[in-house]
Amino acid sequence: MTYYFLTVKCKVDSGVLFATIDNPPMNLIDPALVRDLVEMLDLLEQDESIGVVVFSSADSEFFIPHVDITHVPEYTSEAATIGGPASGGLGGLLRRLSDARPVTIAQVAGYTRGAGSEFALACDMAFASRERAVFGQFEAGVGSLPGAGAIQHLSRLLGRNRAMEVILSGDDYDAGLAEHYGWINRALPHDELAPFVEKLAKRLAGFPRSALVRNKRRINDVTLPPVADVRHDAALFQQSVQEPTVRIRLQELVAGGMQTRSELERNFGEALLGLGS
Repeated sequence: MTYYFLTVKCKVDSGVLFATIDNPPMNLIDPALVRDLVEMLDLLEQDESIGVVVFSSADSEFFIPHVDITHVPEYTSEAATIGGPASGGLGGLLRRLSDARPVTIAQVAGYTRGAGSEFALACDMAFASRERAVFGQFEAGVGSLPGAGAIQHLSRLLGRNRAMEVILSGDDYDAGLAEHYGWINRALPHDELAPFVEKLAKRLAGFPRSALVRNKRRINDVTLPPVADVRHDAALFQQSVQEPTVRIRLQELVAGGMQTRSELERNFGEALLGLGS
């Protein structure tokens, strides 16, 4: 099967689909990327030759920094093609990523916040560059809440107290602390990250597909939230971004360099402290 997309560069090797997100200028989740992810998930359900998918970034600085806040209705509409308006938009798409037949691995070496963090959380495993990866859920800092799975995943992975810290603080967390908290599987030296993930992915892809599917399905049965909870978070997010306070704070961030290769994007946690002053 041929995997060709505008925003994701694909290569198949030994039963592994290496999917490199390449959506300039900085890998924002926008309608084009969502459209490609929807199509990719459709194809993967039909292609039993693929046992594992590894997601990485073509951008050396940004994995997926967050959504494109100027196109929320459009990417939500694209995500809804999975299951209609009741699918939960982006949250529904990322839930489908968790439910996908192949094993999915996020290989993170860059800034990964908001829905980018939620993308990594939706994957079955996540490994990160100790030197380059930064994680964050900044939504509370603008007056909103994560709407694509972070509340569900982080509450289960980190426990109540640490989930409260991460989500309410909106702060940045380096890969070492993310590993310590349980946000990701492991933080590795940058030069070791890609070889480690490739070796693991090919090891898994060498096992019987049926074993991967059965084990993944049972773990998901135990650990994933009900779909209704994902949809509820998505609805709350959509409501919150319409509030005047949220709009004003987002406008301040955009004026300060959000969605550009700026110091604000590199130090997002710190930038939240100056909002509304």
